[in-house]
Amino acid sequence: MINTGILNPQILSLLARVRHTNALVIADRGFPFWPMIETVDISVVDNLPTVLQLIAAVRANHQFTQAYQAEEFLKNNTASVRQKFAAALKGVPTTYEPHVDFKKRVPLAIGLIRTGDTVQYANTILISG
Repeated sequence: MINTGILNPQILSLLARVRHTNALVIADRGFPFWPMIETVDISVVDNLPTVLQLIAAVRANHQFTQAYQAEEFLKNNTASVRQKFAAALKGVPTTYEPHVDFKKRVPLAIGLIRTGDTVQYANTILISG
């Protein structure tokens, strides 16, 4: 029985298939459903869990070399929220692009994990190293 790290079997299965240069999307509660990619929905209630919690969990066992977020994230969130995300992604270069361009990357991902996060534009695409 697994007793440390990620315990959710669906997330573990998804992460096992994220290989070199593959993308993983970690999304907030309002992110649209993408029928062409596997989605693991772990939203419970508002902000449980959060995108930041998922980033921390997946970074514990994976090396990511690039992240993408929407430019709108920077415009719609406080300096404190932006700093928390920067700390969570420390060492991972992050590119900010218009949300419409960000969403074009989603169908190319191995999968998507949907959280209960309410932070506006918290969606993050992580590229595996």
